[in-house]
Amino acid sequence: MANNKIIFGGETLIDLTGDTVTADKLAQGVTAHDKSGEIITGTNTFDADTQDATAAQAEILDGKTAYARGTKLTGTMPNNGAVAGVISEKDEEYSVPMGFHDGSGKVGLDETEKSKLTPDNIRQGITILGVEGNMSGTEDVKAQSKEATPKKTQQVITPDEGYNYLSQVTVLAIPYSESPNAAGGNTVTIG
Repeated sequence: MANNKIIFGGETLIDLTGDTVTADKLAQGVTAHDKSGEIITGTNTFDADTQDATAAQAEILDGKTAYARGTKLTGTMPNNGAVAGVISEKDEEYSVPMGFHDGSGKVGLDETEKSKLTPDNIRQGITILGVEGNMSGTEDVKAQSKEATPKKTQQVITPDEGYNYLSQVTVLAIPYSESPNAAGGNTVTIG
């Protein structure tokens, strides 16, 4: 039987009878005396009070475990690894999927669209995505000047093959003539 209370000269030097330490509350491997005075070795493997933890299962990687609020949680957050995506249109956006990303994923311009971003395709004085243009606007440009005579039906005037645009369209006067007729009046001829 162990001693749990020592009195010397009427003075209590040690009194373990009111102690509440038990092996399951004492850190694993640490020794102490319980209220009976017996030596006990701790068995508790908890290393933190998790009552104020805020983690949720969706915030812990899928399949991994953690403790929060005194409960063991198994994660449900998807592991997306190296997420990658491309953008091929001006107003297109890439939506990053919910979950863990390992930091090595990339989102960039579609290679076909990227190859179009050359200085020769961008007007001089304009910079698009870091590419400064050098096109003056006159390279390989052929303008055409045309004449058109009005007709009774609608006409669409476009440049002939080999021309890029119309620099001028001249609408000719509508042919008009008057001549006396046998009834004593004039005949008007249009067109």
